[in-house]
Amino acid sequence: MVNKCLLFSFLIAVVSLWSSTALPAQPSVAAGKDLFKANCAQCHNRNMKDKLTGPALGGTQERWAGREDLLYAWIRNSQAVIASGDPYAVALYNDWNKVLMNPFPNLTDDDIASILLYVDAVYTGTEGGTPAPAGDAVAVAEKPKTNYFLIYAVLAGLLAIIAVVLARIIANLDHMNKVAAGEFDAPRRTLAQILTSRSVIAFVIFALVVLGGYTTVNNAIAFGRQQNYAPEQPVKFSHATHAGVHKIDCQYCHDGARRSKHAVIPATNTCMNCHKAIKKGSTYGTAELTKIFASVGYNPNTDTYIDNYENMSREEVEAIYKKWIADNYVADNELVSLDNKGEKAVKDQWEHVVASLTNEQKSSLAGPIEWVRIHNLPDHVYFNHAQHVAVGKVACQDCHGKVEEMSVVKQYATLSMGWCINCHRETEVKFGENPYYQSYERYHREMASGQRQKVTVEDIGGTECQKCHY
Repeated sequence: MVNKCLLFSFLIAVVSLWSSTALPAQPSVAAGKDLFKANCAQCHNRNMKDKLTGPALGGTQERWAGREDLLYAWIRNSQAVIASGDPYAVALYNDWNKVLMNPFPNLTDDDIASILLYVDAVYTGTEGGTPAPAGDAVAVAEKPKTNYFLIYAVLAGLLAIIAVVLARIIANLDHMNKVAAGEFDAPRRTLAQILTSRSVIAFVIFALVVLGGYTTVNNAIAFGRQQNYAPEQPVKFSHATHAGVHKIDCQYCHDGARRSKHAVIPATNTCMNCHKAIKKGSTYGTAELTKIFASVGYNPNTDTYIDNYENMSREEVEAIYKKWIADNYVADNELVSLDNKGEKAVKDQWEHVVASLTNEQKSSLAGPIEWVRIHNLPDHVYFNHAQHVAVGKVACQDCHGKVEEMSVVKQYATLSMGWCINCHRETEVKFGENPYYQSYERYHREMASGQRQKVTVEDIGGTECQKCHY
């Protein structure tokens, strides 16, 4: 009777615990964010306001107002909704050149509701902080991330405690059954014996294999990916100022993009084309431009390049640029001579120049500025900028985002294989603008006869493995 009571009580406890954790999750922005990344981010812009492969998702619920059931059906299987003849669905399909949207039959109503909540939160600016206006160098505050590792650790600890309690209960019940059967000297299993039993060891090995496999696969998928990576650079160069405010074309500085595999980092002499005349920055004054001058040996005091600059002592170089910084400080603050505050400003600014241009391997200020690379494909991937920019007419923003609005450049896209393949599947080839494509006679005939509306990169071999991995 005691055994049955104990067992019944334990089962009640287990059922209570299961029911408290097995309740269906309610739709949430956090869940929608994960679902969006897993299912939607390859084709739809994450800011919900700009087009990508698919349309901007901001305002989706307003556009489908009163037709929520149809919206959910569209997300699960757009082709079925189009086949039903719904006017809005057919018009949307035609507006996007009959590009097929992937079906998502496994998404539940709560999953779709979570995605729509996340889309609306990003679109209205309530997710991840309020977006900065275009061109403004304002950092966007990110929403604090939930520490899921701590949550999982606590849950794992609770499960471990429950497992130990369960094992002890089973051992006690087994002992009580033997005593009831007349085995009065039956030994009672200790906790150490339970934890070192074959079943426990087998379970631990199984759990480690599963955990190790999960970790390995996740790390392999994430290997080399650094979306949103925005390192601090040795010079605070603002693309928002140069490409946004002053409308400098990307290819003026990155001139390799139209004629070679690499876009190239511009040499400091490219900077000097403008900054031989513009010697003070609009944001940082002399603080950042002095680094440019010191790297190429340009004396802004006399508007000349310094002869034999590389052989000058650090003290001689320091005197030149400290004079430049000090003279500007005095002029900006309408002083007769440098005050104590100015002396500290000059000292701090010069130390920052030295720290930015030198390191353990480079002791001289002269020489190329060591910019931190942001976009970096694996060595086994072939990518040619000229092929995309000059031939494919791909805009820089398609891969790099709105760089003209970035005060600090970050990696905009995942640059994953799936992201590239999706682009190749959806991007239309500019047949009429390149005589090379005249060799595809069949496609030209099909387009002329109306059999084909467009030719994508995939159609001309853009998803063949050897095109990128040879």
